[in-house]
Amino acid sequence: MQRIYRYVGSFLLGAVLIAPTGLRAALNRQDDRHQDDRQRENEHQKRYYDREHKDYHNWDDREASAYRNWQQERHENRDFSKLKAKEQSEYWKWRHEHPDDDRDRH
Repeated sequence: MQRIYRYVGSFLLGAVLIAPTGLRAALNRQDDRHQDDRQRENEHQKRYYDREHKDYHNWDDREASAYRNWQQERHENRDFSKLKAKEQSEYWKWRHEHPDDDRDRH
């Protein structure tokens, strides 16, 4: 009977020592999934640098809408990424002159 208690005791002691490692691994796996989700969200959103104003602009729905307005004023219809650097600079200049209501977005 003592032999059984010894085996059960050893098993319980081993389980108690190993359990925190297993929990830590499960939590790390969860964190990795959340980071992957954030990376996928960021991959869909482009970011452009405005050299004249020395700032970055995230290309989201609001920026796309502003770009469409700029295109309508110029009677053009081209992808922003296809514009020459000078034309992109003109857009960013226009964009800074026509900010959204919440100015802290840029």
